[in-house]
Amino acid sequence: MFCSACGGPLQSADQFCPKCGQAVTFASAAAYAVQPGVASPMAVPGLRYAGFWLRVAAYFIDSLILGVPFCIIAFIIIGAMGGLAAMRAGIPQGNPPDQGAMMAILGAFFGFFLVIALCGFVVGWLYYALMESSEKQATLGKMVMSLRVTDKNGQRLSFGHATGRYFSKIITGLVPLGIGYILAGITERKQALHDFIAGTLVFRTN
Repeated sequence: MFCSACGGPLQSADQFCPKCGQAVTFASAAAYAVQPGVASPMAVPGLRYAGFWLRVAAYFIDSLILGVPFCIIAFIIIGAMGGLAAMRAGIPQGNPPDQGAMMAILGAFFGFFLVIALCGFVVGWLYYALMESSEKQATLGKMVMSLRVTDKNGQRLSFGHATGRYFSKIITGLVPLGIGYILAGITERKQALHDFIAGTLVFRTN
């Protein structure tokens, strides 16, 4: 449920809205609770879906938050291993070069970047799933843009549900021309493809 004054999310035990401080009454809380037979919490004035460009901006902020530290760590690891110059020096010389030694170097090189990519994927999954299933119901980027992620009934996601939403983005990314993401700008409830798959909504809270 949500505050009738600012649209901020409320917990069942809240007596005051944590965002605007308004006292939570039975009437204001009940107004934002989903009733049987009501398909969407957007039937109540004061709540708005987050459109395509707001979500792009939130994603850009989250990418910076995740990407910049990760690149720094990757460069530190490369430096600790001797840097690219050491990798180049390890390439066997000769004409033609020894094929076995060349394959060993290439295997180590791609193995290193595979580990980096895997670590990035795990960090991204935990970041999005933990943040979107937290009390804030949003990543840091979404908090900056005043967005919240909920299930189709306007309720807080569980960690498992948020995980499903994150992995659903893989399918969204496979759709040509970014159409899976563009759906967030043209569908009735501003849902991207992964929102349809996971049964989630993204709201504006201001």
